[in-house]
Amino acid sequence: MEGRNEKLFSRKRSFTFGAYGGIDKFITGNESSCAESVGHSILDILDSPSSEAKPLTSAPSSQKVTELFAIIEKLQGSRLDEQRCEFPPPLKTRLLKIGDGLPLILPPKSGGYWIDPPLDRHVETSPTLSQGGFGLESYDIMERDSEAKVYQEFFRHRAPEVIMAFDEHRVSQNFKFGVLYQREGQLTEEDILSNNEESEEFLEFLSILGQTVKLQGFTGFRGGLDVSHGQTGNEAVFTSFHGREIMFHVVTKLPFTEGDTQQLQRKRHIGNDIVALVYQEGHTPFISDVIRSHFLHCFIAVRRIKRENEGEGGDGGSFQVSITAREDVPPFGPPLPTPPIFTEGSVLREFLLTKLINAEISCYKAEKFSRLESRTRSCLLEALRSELSSRSQCMLGEPSLPSVSLTEGGRSVPEGGGGFIENFKRAIRVRSHSFDTLGVPKKAGGVAGQRPKVSKYQ
Repeated sequence: MEGRNEKLFSRKRSFTFGAYGGIDKFITGNESSCAESVGHSILDILDSPSSEAKPLTSAPSSQKVTELFAIIEKLQGSRLDEQRCEFPPPLKTRLLKIGDGLPLILPPKSGGYWIDPPLDRHVETSPTLSQGGFGLESYDIMERDSEAKVYQEFFRHRAPEVIMAFDEHRVSQNFKFGVLYQREGQLTEEDILSNNEESEEFLEFLSILGQTVKLQGFTGFRGGLDVSHGQTGNEAVFTSFHGREIMFHVVTKLPFTEGDTQQLQRKRHIGNDIVALVYQEGHTPFISDVIRSHFLHCFIAVRRIKRENEGEGGDGGSFQVSITAREDVPPFGPPLPTPPIFTEGSVLREFLLTKLINAEISCYKAEKFSRLESRTRSCLLEALRSELSSRSQCMLGEPSLPSVSLTEGGRSVPEGGGGFIENFKRAIRVRSHSFDTLGVPKKAGGVAGQRPKVSKYQ
């Protein structure tokens, strides 16, 4: 009988613990101590003198059950309230509660990114501090390949243009960057890519970057956007900067697909950029790896802030900036000021556009792009060898195979004809062309560009 009683109490006690144990699985930190304290409370009550006054072994079975549930009911009163464990809120709720105490960018749990300014206050220097001064005179654009134009400078009138085209295949005067719009409380890729509304604050930021242009019939650098049929939206943001043309893939201006949580029509452009801006409204931080992409290697976050000395109705407030990049991306300038805050739109524009260009050039040195570039260079070098060999045979009057040209459509490729990714695609097309005599079909492709009015910041 005593064994049955112990088994009964053990089973009932286990049931009671199970009601809390199911919750304890989701508690972090002090959940074990909380469960132990609840367990000790039950044991204390069971072992108290009041329970010993009437031995359970001599009481009827129904009375034992009644007493047990009376103990449980007592436990669920004030004593239990004193020992309640508070569940940790989800990440989103916790971050929102912290509010403006968070930085613009947070590293992912898996690591693999550096952040500037560093989150660790013990780090004495930022990743870009070694780049020199902080004035506009220090905003130098990096050269992708400083030796690329040597051949053109000294041998332009003595040798074929195909050699010059090979030397300068890495030189581009055109760039494309993504622009993400992160609103308060948005922490996921799906949230950020699904934004359709554009606030006045966001539109003002876009006007700092460049001019909003109509894509239909646009003749400048289009950055892969459709300028004939409206398949990539009706508008985009474009600018010219120190002899370079820049097209921005603005998330809210790219096509929105109802029912597609991943918004692939938007991600196919932004996800294929190498560097992207993130404009933040609110205090929700951007997590470095939230946008899943093989190409995106760097993000520059910008947030408008209001400083203590700024009154109502000022010039739009100040802007705080932070940068993150994958850990194998070398540092690049210009350096952030200390604190990383800009009070003038024109200075912010100069900084951001220089930083974006330098970021892309620096990203090419990352492992993934280095391998891709080696493959591109090998393809182009083989095309150059084939072209020069064919020309030599023609000069000697010998029959030759169709030559593989480093030009497109019978014309020379203009300088800066689309950037690294376009050069890679061109190299693959050239390589496929060399298999024509083997009956392997080659892939077709093409490239296209009303120039906008200059914005007040240009």
